Amino acid sequence: MKSEGSKQVKIFDITLRDGSQSKVATRIRLEDLLKVARKLADTGIYGAETWGGATFDVCVRFLREDPWERARKLKEAMPKVKNMMLIRGQNLVAYSNFSDDVVIKFVQAAARNGIDVFRIFDALDDVRNQETVIKAIREVGKISEGAVCFTISPVHTIEKFVSKARELEDKGVDQIAIKDMAGLIDPHTTFELVSSLKKAVNVPIHLHTHDSCGLGMMSVLKAVEAGCDMIDSVLSPFSGGTGHPCTESIVYSLHRFGYQTGCDLAKLTQAAEEAKSVRKLYSEFEAPYSGVDCTMLVTQIPGGVMSNLASQLRLQNALDRFNEIIDEIPKVREDLGYIPLVTPTSQIVVSQATFNVLLGRYKIIANHTANLLKGLYGATPAPVNKELQARVLKGEKPTTVRPAELLPPMWPELEEKFPGLTDEEILIHAIFPHEASGYFEEKEKKEHGNT
Repeated sequence: MKSEGSKQVKIFDITLRDGSQSKVATRIRLEDLLKVARKLADTGIYGAETWGGATFDVCVRFLREDPWERARKLKEAMPKVKNMMLIRGQNLVAYSNFSDDVVIKFVQAAARNGIDVFRIFDALDDVRNQETVIKAIREVGKISEGAVCFTISPVHTIEKFVSKARELEDKGVDQIAIKDMAGLIDPHTTFELVSSLKKAVNVPIHLHTHDSCGLGMMSVLKAVEAGCDMIDSVLSPFSGGTGHPCTESIVYSLHRFGYQTGCDLAKLTQAAEEAKSVRKLYSEFEAPYSGVDCTMLVTQIPGGVMSNLASQLRLQNALDRFNEIIDEIPKVREDLGYIPLVTPTSQIVVSQATFNVLLGRYKIIANHTANLLKGLYGATPAPVNKELQARVLKGEKPTTVRPAELLPPMWPELEEKFPGLTDEEILIHAIFPHEASGYFEEKEKKEHGNT
């Protein structure tokens, strides 16, 4: 189907963040990321995802690199490209809520260090957990992209996704992302969802999908045919399977259909060659299996969740219970209000399902499960199991306000506790308090040449 006229489709290459995270556990060091970034800089891509997600955590915990320097240097390498980060709403780049003042300080620091576009998602798709971030982005004059988490359940309909998008537009986002973290969105649903969003909201639409089930390229084409404005993709060495649709293939195909991307295919190919050389350096971190796995079309459980579960069970000599736990996961998810399986909710569901199988159904209710049932993560897509909720509430009422409203301001105390540090350094202490001291000790040794 030919496009009418020469419609512009903006390409966001996400090799440097989600591509690295999906294929080599985010372990690529800054010096190697910069090799690829310099090649990407003049390919004509509109944007690049460079930061957020697990990058902050891995920089501090494993690589002992300054996460803020990563954001700065990648922007310096690609000054004309919109640098994007993934931010977990009120969780920032961690796994639990932070007070509003810390959220505001984080957004200010990220903007100052080179982030142009903030993709904001919440694991429960509770828009209230995104609103402080959206306001803070507006105040620093950057682009806010509100994400709607795509998942499959009896309560997740096109109407529900569109309703979330409308809420986000009302909160003031500049664009909307369909965030398909498991690669479950099929071409038919993509066309229907994008078409519905284009009628319902006035801001641009951005599709993010993985290729875990082999649906990615077809879904991208149907999204564009339905009027999608922006597409996420990765350079070919990082594409396919647990990764994402391929940038070069998308650009070539869209050009053949008469769409304009502004990208130079020859330069993208050169960037891909650099990416191939870099990926080889990190073979020890390769996922055990990173190809297409269509079991998700039946289980709806992301491949990363299943591989992590298998490795944990192997350590506990309980691998023979794997299939029982896989069967239990959708039951727990239903009890917890059909929450999307994305960080940190996927970990909550899998942990509780494992306890249920190994120890007996809800003999133990994990702390995170209890907090979710209490409403401390926010509103779930559907009502939770009332009997379980009553057990953890013990006569108390569930939390119905925006969870962060229960958190007192933290920043004055942090400034007092860490005098003389920059806001960026204080934020590392605030977000990863257990890892920060080791990180700063090693950083100081490196700066004094005592490696």
